[in-house]
Amino acid sequence: MSTSSNVENVAPQVLRQVSRELCQLVKEPPEGIRVFVNEQDVSDIEASIEGPQGTPYAGGVFRLRLVLPKDFPASPPRGFFVTKIFHPNVAVPSGEICVNTLKKDWRPDLGLQRILLTIKCLLIAPNPESALNEEAGRMLLERYDDYCCRARMMTEIHARPAKHKGNSPQGKSSSSSSSSVKSAKDKRRTLKRL
Repeated sequence: MSTSSNVENVAPQVLRQVSRELCQLVKEPPEGIRVFVNEQDVSDIEASIEGPQGTPYAGGVFRLRLVLPKDFPASPPRGFFVTKIFHPNVAVPSGEICVNTLKKDWRPDLGLQRILLTIKCLLIAPNPESALNEEAGRMLLERYDDYCCRARMMTEIHARPAKHKGNSPQGKSSSSSSSSVKSAKDKRRTLKRL
């Protein structure tokens, strides 16, 4: 995942439009989505998405990035999960997201909110036919219970809110904290065996 900035290459009127959209998303975020504005580079957008209820991702908070190309909005942004996730449409280890909205179905009028909502919907309805993570895609199609178990475990280990800065639990006793660390280590060992 490239970290170079495109802000100087994006047209000024596009930057103004993106800034307006970002301000609107911060003021009135869609349910379960939070956007973090980088004042120095609005072409590199960070957001978090809460795992939807009824999915193996429930209870998790997944950080992601949208990187706008220099010819945005003619070309779609590239999306990446920063938080590790077991999902057919997310490449390992880059975290690149494969969803038609960011590929062949892209239209310049879609907007950032629609992109973020589409990515959230991908957590509800993965598309194993266009899998970037072939193991997850195969598991989803052939052994759904195993897929859910692995996705839940990855969510437990990598996407719990306490793992993110500014969301650490306050007032937990050290014995409670050490038991949760032990539990996370046990889950990591189990994941390595899978």
